[in-house]
Amino acid sequence: MTPSWLTIKQGTAPLLVSIPHTGIDLAGLENRLVSPWLGRRDCDWWIDNLYDFAAGLGATVVHTAISRTVIDVNRDPSGASLYPGQATTGLCPTETFDGDPLYRDGEEPGPSEIDERREKFFAPYHAALRAEIDRLRALHGKIVLYDCHSIRSVLPRLFQGRLPVFNLGTNDGKSADPMLQATVSQIMAETGETFVVNGRFKGGWIT
Repeated sequence: MTPSWLTIKQGTAPLLVSIPHTGIDLAGLENRLVSPWLGRRDCDWWIDNLYDFAAGLGATVVHTAISRTVIDVNRDPSGASLYPGQATTGLCPTETFDGDPLYRDGEEPGPSEIDERREKFFAPYHAALRAEIDRLRALHGKIVLYDCHSIRSVLPRLFQGRLPVFNLGTNDGKSADPMLQATVSQIMAETGETFVVNGRFKGGWIT
C-alpha cells in the first residue's frame, strides 16, 4: 500500500514529475526542534501549486508530504555531501540553509534513527520513482524525469548575489540529452527572465 504521505498521480505521457521538497509534515519531531517554523522554512514553497497543471498534460507526478528536515529524499542516501567543499544540507539536516540549528541540544538524530527514516521515508519515495520510470519506459522507451525545486533567491551562506529566476540543472549535461537541454534553455531565454544552466544548482541525488 502507498503510504499516506506519498502521492502518486499516474499518467501516460513520457514525463515523470518529481516533487521532493514541498512537504511540511515533520513526522512528530516538533517538540525536538528549536521551532516547527525552522523545520519548515527551507521547504520548496509553492512548487506543488506551480506544477499543478502537469497531471492535466498526462504527466505522472510523485510527491512527498514529509519535510526535508525529517529526511531529504534528494540527497545521497549514504550521507555523502551533495556539493563537496560547499555549504549544503545533508540527508537528515541538523541546520537550516542559513546555518541555524534545527534541533534542541541533544535532540539530533543518531545513526540508528537516520537508518529508520531512510527505510520509512526515503526508500518508498525512490521505489515509487523507479516503479513509474519502469512503467513509463514500457510505454515509450524514452522518458523525461523532471525534478522540481524552488529556493530563496538570496541566501548568502549558499551562494553570492541573487539567483536567476530559472535554474536548470542536468549534472553538467550527464543527465539529459543535449537537444533536450538546448530546447529547455531556449524556452527559458524566450521568457525574458534571468536564467542559468548548470550554475550553482546542477541537480541533486535524483538528477
